[in-house]
Amino acid sequence: MTKEVFKEPAIKVIAMPADANADGDMFGGWILSMMDLAGAVPARKRARRRIVTVAVENIVFHKPVFIGDCLECYAMIEKTGRSSMTVLVETFVERREKEEKEKITEGRFVYVAIGPDRKSMPLD
Repeated sequence: MTKEVFKEPAIKVIAMPADANADGDMFGGWILSMMDLAGAVPARKRARRRIVTVAVENIVFHKPVFIGDCLECYAMIEKTGRSSMTVLVETFVERREKEEKEKITEGRFVYVAIGPDRKSMPLD
């Protein structure tokens, strides 16, 4: 998949110093949290109820993210089950000094629709 498959980013955020390590690279956990938020956008829209993340699959960091980079996460539902959705999230950066985007990682996030009792509920 490439970003051309996606219409627009689910989220777009500038990497800030508070989320960087001592060498100025963004922590992988920060990137994962941005990806999780992005994946939740189409999952929430599809479920139309509360969702929870139950799995993250195949995350590989290809390139670093630096302070000042603009992180863009694109997300789309690849498949649905009875109560679950698998969302592909592809993440790119636009470096401060360039306008071209570089792919830094991708992964699949699995979300489950839940009810008020926090138990899984079927998707409509």
